Amino acid sequence: MYEMKPEYYTGIASIDQEHTRLFELAQETQDLLDNDLLQDKADSLLHLISELIDYTRTHFSHEEEYQKSIGYANLKQHAAQHRAFEARLMAFDLDSIENDYQEQNKTVESLLNFLVTWLVNHILEVDMKYVEK
Repeated sequence: MYEMKPEYYTGIASIDQEHTRLFELAQETQDLLDNDLLQDKADSLLHLISELIDYTRTHFSHEEEYQKSIGYANLKQHAAQHRAFEARLMAFDLDSIENDYQEQNKTVESLLNFLVTWLVNHILEVDMKYVEK
């Protein structure tokens, strides 16, 4: 369901590969949401958010290094969007939903909506600016 589409490719192989992994993580989030056999999703949710934080920090670092290497004029603003994304991921309050399975599902859904919306919009509206000729 969630995957890299042709319009998301920047033409920079390493960036596109990392974006592909982010879509895979979005799909893993969807799979968790759809898993009706797993009632307590707290551990899986914690793992997903942790992996997203770690992976996006790596990806953002690579992307920002690339932008520096090409003298991208809007690097500071771009990096600020990356920091805001990281902050939003860290703001998910998993302690408050530890034993509330309904809230866990709502949180997984919220994470998925945030992740997919941000990822698609960021790639199409922000990332494509540094690859424009």
